Amino acid sequence: QEQLVESGGGSVQAGGSLRLSCAASGYRATEYCLGWWRQTPGKEREGVASIDGDHAGSKITYAAAEGRFTISKDSAKNTLYLQMDDLKPDDTATYYCAAVAGSWICPPFMESRWGYWGQGTQVTVSS
Repeated sequence: QEQLVESGGGSVQAGGSLRLSCAASGYRATEYCLGWWRQTPGKEREGVASIDGDHAGSKITYAAAEGRFTISKDSAKNTLYLQMDDLKPDDTATYYCAAVAGSWICPPFMESRWGYWGQGTQVTVSS
């Protein structure tokens, strides 16, 4: 059974850094589209960054925080990462790892197109 498990969230002050991890199991996740999303209470989930599958060139697309966040993956560990630097209070959210079943190339950031989700990890940035 496919599973995505996030870790690495926490509380930091503005300007700090965190690295989120998403450990995948049940399939070779890095061969397919993976991405990070985030959500704050009362708002829709928004895409942050995506990375295409290993055989599709691992193209990266940022929807938010480009220049401060870096998405990457380790195929040997079947793990996705999100390095977050220069964090701002507006980055406070629950961050989710997500995958698109059977697709090497990531679709646009439309939530309905993404089929697998982790349980989320909370990131809180204080000013």
